[in-house]
Amino acid sequence: MGMVQGIGTASNRISDTLVAGLELEFGRGVGEALVRRFLDAEEVDFHWDARALERWIGAYQSADDEDFELDRIAICGQLNGEWFCATMLVDGDAQAHGMTGCRQYGSKMQARKAMSDAH
Repeated sequence: MGMVQGIGTASNRISDTLVAGLELEFGRGVGEALVRRFLDAEEVDFHWDARALERWIGAYQSADDEDFELDRIAICGQLNGEWFCATMLVDGDAQAHGMTGCRQYGSKMQARKAMSDAH
C-alpha cells in the first residue's frame, strides 16, 4: 500500500533530503551550501507548494505592460519546520510568478494572523 503526502507535510524534510542527496553526489560537507543555493533559486515555487492556506488580496498592478494578468495572493504555510506568511504573484492557472514579501513566524497562529491582515 502506498502513502501520499502533500508538500506541506513533506516540506519539513526538504533540506535534510536535499543535503543527503547532494552529499551522495558531491561529497560530505558540501550539501548545506548547495542546498541553500538551490532553495534560494527556487524559493517562489517551494513557498507556493508549501502553502497551507491562501487568500486573494487583489490584482497586481505591474509597472511594465505585460500580456497577462497576475493576482496578489497572501499565503501561509510551513517550510523546513518554520511557519511563514508570503505575498505571491499568481496567474489565472494558479502558477506562481514571484513573491513580493515573506516573513517567518514562531507559530501557525501568528502566520495565519499575518495572512488575514495582508493587504
